[in-house]
Amino acid sequence: MSNKFSHADTLGPEASYSSATGPVPRRKGEYAAPAAHMPDSTPSFVPPTPKTCEDTGLPVTFLEELLLKVLFFHGAMRGAELVQHLQLPSPVVDEIVENLRLAKYVELFGSSNISIGKSGMQYRLTGFATDFLKQVLERNHYHGPAPVPFEDWVAAVQRQTVRGRSINPQLLKQKLQRLILPQGTEERLGPAVSAGRSLFVWGPPGNGKTAICRQLAECIEGAVFIPYALLVDNAVIRLFDESLHVPVPLPPSLPPKNCDGRWVCCQRPFVVVGGELTLEMLDLVYSPSVRTYEAPFQLKATNGMLLIDDFGRQRVSPKELLNRWIVPLENDLDFLTLHTGKKFQVPFDTFVAFSTNLNPGELVDEAFLRRVRYKLEVPAPSTEAFFKIWEDECQRHRMTFSQPLIQQLLQHCYVSANRPLAACHPRDLLAQIADIARYRRCKPELTPALLWAATENYFSRFDE
Repeated sequence: MSNKFSHADTLGPEASYSSATGPVPRRKGEYAAPAAHMPDSTPSFVPPTPKTCEDTGLPVTFLEELLLKVLFFHGAMRGAELVQHLQLPSPVVDEIVENLRLAKYVELFGSSNISIGKSGMQYRLTGFATDFLKQVLERNHYHGPAPVPFEDWVAAVQRQTVRGRSINPQLLKQKLQRLILPQGTEERLGPAVSAGRSLFVWGPPGNGKTAICRQLAECIEGAVFIPYALLVDNAVIRLFDESLHVPVPLPPSLPPKNCDGRWVCCQRPFVVVGGELTLEMLDLVYSPSVRTYEAPFQLKATNGMLLIDDFGRQRVSPKELLNRWIVPLENDLDFLTLHTGKKFQVPFDTFVAFSTNLNPGELVDEAFLRRVRYKLEVPAPSTEAFFKIWEDECQRHRMTFSQPLIQQLLQHCYVSANRPLAACHPRDLLAQIADIARYRRCKPELTPALLWAATENYFSRFDE
């Protein structure tokens, strides 16, 4: 590669379409969520506030043991603090405390100068609770918000389904307009999002496959309620994940007092997993120290979107991974296993996207492709599209676009080096220019000197 750019004729378009570019994808294996937005309307499911212990759907003994564990791990607490911690209304907490007080496991010992009534009273364990607590802690150490019965969650999943939703074409166009896509892509993606079932995306790296899926996730409107935890056969499964689930405010028509606090109103989830994926990660994760479970990522993606990125590069063979997905994709059901060996059925209500840089024909067979309803190829951009991406990215970085300079870049860094175009290159090179300019204490501009320095840093000799 020459260290001096010379003028070159503009290369003709390589195709009649252009490809996608987008934000820098987060690291593989991390949970991802689209940018926060307000729910478009009242959610299709609203969990009603329980008024009694019976209304929670949980055994009274479970609630009593849960409150004892909260006081054991956190010490004395006021009534209002217990309400906040357990995410249960005051009448329910009062009912639990009264049962424990009569059993002499809990005592009241004072009031707050600010609060009035039971919410200001302080509660603590008595010596009589010691032996009973040992038995309780042998079962599990969970002391978070009260869980939701598994059956209630299953019913909520059906009400909040991601399948067959009416998609707003204007919203889809708005979300995809910042990406340079092949003509007709919107018409192909719209039905896929509306179906909410499965999508296979393939093409060379750096051309926006992850960005497309991220934008699609934002097109699935409507908030969903996600419980903090589930109760399955006296086993507690943590479901809400603050690194994944994005809470949103309740609509004005839905006061908080009318909603069960054990559920969090959130955006529809968008979960991304990549090369770190193993078969073990598809089942419940049991913690022997606390004797509770963490939900697998596909369960956390329920009623939302799941992206299997870098498909084919996992530590498990593609065939094994595909065999694991066949039943959920075909029957909308999955099976999980408790550490006791007991299996139970869970709903699989997730819009799944598989994304790969590899040749699909070498990864999947016809039986699997039949179960993936929609397919989308995201190729490298044409020369015409590449110029458009550079122009858009320069505007985004507040730099003046220079077509002659990009023509020189094409000739020396791509044509001469036999390097394929990638939609992410303009964004990445302009970011490098900004970094170099900051170091040199000069204005970040698209100049030959700064662009040359950026290409020297960015392009590896290994890809020539």
